[in-house]
Amino acid sequence: MPVLNAKPDVVFEEDDLPYEEEIIRNPYSVKCWMRYIEHKQNGPKSVLNMIYERALKELPGSYKLWYNYLRERRKQVKGKCVTDPAYEEINNCHERALVFMHKMPRIWLDYCQFMVSQRKITRSRRTFDRALRALPITQHSRIWPLYLTFARNLPLPETAIRVYRRYLKLSPENAEEYIDYLRSVGRLDEAAVRLGAVVNDENFVSKEGKSNYQLWHELCDLISQNPDKVTSLNVGAIIRGGLTRFTDQLGKLWCSLADYYIRSGHFEKARDVYEEAIQTVVTVRDFTQVFDSYAQFEESMIAAKMETTSEMGNDEDDDIDLELRLARFEQLITRRPLLLNSVLLRQNPHNVHEWHKRVKLYEGNPRQIINTYTEAVQTVDPVKATGKPHSLWVAFARFYEDNDQLDDARTIFEKATKVHYKQVDDLAAVWCEYGEMELRYENYDQALRILRKATAIPSRKAEYFDASEPVQNRVYKSLKVWSMLADLEESLGTFQSTKAVYDRIIDLRIATPQIIINYAMFLEEHSYFEESFKAYERGIALFRWPNVYDIWNTYLTKFIDRYGGKKLERARDLFEQALDGCPAKFAKTIYLLYAKLEEEFGLARHAMAVYERATQAVEAEERHYMFNIYIKRAAEIYGVTHTRSIYQKAIEVLPDEHARDMCLRFADLESKLGEIDRARAIYSYCSQMCDPRMTANFWQTWKEFEIRHGNEDTIREMLRIKRSVQATYNTQVNFMSSQMLKATSSATGTVSDLAPGQSGVDDMKMLEQKAQLLAAEAEQDKPKPKEKILFVRSDASRSELAELAKQANPDEINIDDEEEDEDGDEEPDEVQLEQKSVPTAVFGGLKDE
Repeated sequence: MPVLNAKPDVVFEEDDLPYEEEIIRNPYSVKCWMRYIEHKQNGPKSVLNMIYERALKELPGSYKLWYNYLRERRKQVKGKCVTDPAYEEINNCHERALVFMHKMPRIWLDYCQFMVSQRKITRSRRTFDRALRALPITQHSRIWPLYLTFARNLPLPETAIRVYRRYLKLSPENAEEYIDYLRSVGRLDEAAVRLGAVVNDENFVSKEGKSNYQLWHELCDLISQNPDKVTSLNVGAIIRGGLTRFTDQLGKLWCSLADYYIRSGHFEKARDVYEEAIQTVVTVRDFTQVFDSYAQFEESMIAAKMETTSEMGNDEDDDIDLELRLARFEQLITRRPLLLNSVLLRQNPHNVHEWHKRVKLYEGNPRQIINTYTEAVQTVDPVKATGKPHSLWVAFARFYEDNDQLDDARTIFEKATKVHYKQVDDLAAVWCEYGEMELRYENYDQALRILRKATAIPSRKAEYFDASEPVQNRVYKSLKVWSMLADLEESLGTFQSTKAVYDRIIDLRIATPQIIINYAMFLEEHSYFEESFKAYERGIALFRWPNVYDIWNTYLTKFIDRYGGKKLERARDLFEQALDGCPAKFAKTIYLLYAKLEEEFGLARHAMAVYERATQAVEAEERHYMFNIYIKRAAEIYGVTHTRSIYQKAIEVLPDEHARDMCLRFADLESKLGEIDRARAIYSYCSQMCDPRMTANFWQTWKEFEIRHGNEDTIREMLRIKRSVQATYNTQVNFMSSQMLKATSSATGTVSDLAPGQSGVDDMKMLEQKAQLLAAEAEQDKPKPKEKILFVRSDASRSELAELAKQANPDEINIDDEEEDEDGDEEPDEVQLEQKSVPTAVFGGLKDE
């Protein structure tokens, strides 16, 4: 049953009494009111609103009550038409709330958003303004985003523009947002003004991450593409200001300025801008941008003119105008290489190569070529030049020479010799070119005079590499000029003048081995043989090895050709002097020449001594070659028996690869001489360095030798030695490990047959340990020098031995089984082999009788 309260318009439910009693007891408690409101949340909205009103009457300053009440009232009208009277009641509620909550930004935001949803533009704007006036400035950042969104959605942009202007006074860093809005609504003039202000503000930092250069380009594009809408700015002054500020990115700015005049209809001004641009840019990239834009402009002008002419009909004036435009476009395309060359020269005016290219571009225009050369030699600084600066002067003089203006060419050369080049070679090249020009016109005396002047000693001498002195004071030591003067003196001068030139070159200590050789050959041609030999000796005194090699080689050859055996002792002294300190790399030729001298004019034993010295003095790679020559000459002079000691020494000195070859040749020599025992001893000795796996050829040769000359014992001995050497080379741990592993695998089947708990890795470790133990034992049992080595013959070789013996002598050799003892084992045989370190012991007792 409902219970009536004291007030006739308020009806309470029975469940409301506890809350009412609590409120009566605590009328100023927000929690009590909130519990009551929560209890009535699902009840009629009018009762809920009444409770909120009662609570706010008691607690008008409660933010929580006002916030929840206003939110509840807004929810109640959600989805209704904005003309419903309930909207106005809620607006009044907000107004009453703001009397107490005017410092709360959340209340203002909700109210403003609610007003915007009602489409009440003026009232919404005034509400936003009231909010900004009521709230402190630190809270304005919460209002402005909603305010700006509201303003941007208005049908007329004037309100939004005024709102943005107020907003930028508080936040000037957001100017880009305003500029974008102005461009979107077509207010380009104000957008350009604002963008210009941003560009000029050095402290402005773009929130979009744009650089000042990008903002400049945006401004230039804006004002150049809309000349009829941007009237508040001086477009030309702005773009030219950008040209002075951004000197490394000029192409696009120039194109923007020209585009502005094109869109404005000032075509001649645009053409002037393009011409100015291609004459001032300093990078190829900027030039390419400007030139392509210029060419496109001219093409569009021609196309527009042709379209106009076709529409208006043929007119003589129009035809002339079209021809002029076509000629202008063709000239522009023709000028491109020259314009590009100008850009490169503005970039680096000291680039010699580009100046030469510029001259080629003017080919056929002598006046322009002369002007270009003149500008080039005046502009290029020899110290900063890229390339050879003297080539400009030489080419300039050659141009006059080609046009038969020798006096002008000589004037150019005279000026060129006074230029302060960076390198002495540049000035020397100028003097040489000057002399060659006179030679081409057969002015021989003039050429000699020029080169003598170039090599004249200056008043103040200077070292060749002294950079502090001008090149004119150092050119007298230039070998290039002296070499040409020497050639001219040989061809045109006298013997004395030529000799003086060569002597002067040597005195200045600038001669090369080739100069020395040329000097000596010149003296020899004039039959001054002793003088030529003195020239060689002067050159030898100047140079060291290896530079002196060519001089020695030529000197010794000429001396032998001249005197032969007449001055043998002097020749021997020269050879000894040449070989003193001679590097092994160059010794072979001199030793062979020395030995040839002794063979032809001296004593044979001296020649042999020279050969013997040569085998020790040459490089290790050439010793085998020298031993071959030594052996051949010894056999020709003394006979083959004299070569035994040479072979023996070669085998001792040479590495194994060449020693094996010497052993085979030595053994073959002994077998041809009938010394079978000597040959067998050599084969036995050589076997120490022949691994049967690598040198099968040696063992095949020895086997053939034993088949021809041996018997059962010698063949058996050879096989024993072969197996012994095989065992010696098989003592390496890795090889033995692999052999043992192979044997174990074949004996046990697979790895899976191992005992439980053992793995393949453990088995490998065990095999490696065994292999190391066997290697150690083999090392202990390895024979020492001059000790006997015992080899046990294997039964596996008996069939092979029998076969070899049968091939050697089937009538006398018959291998049977009587040699075996009762147990089937063979008696051990002993074979004594000496080590390679004492080769003389191997051949002891085999010397010539």
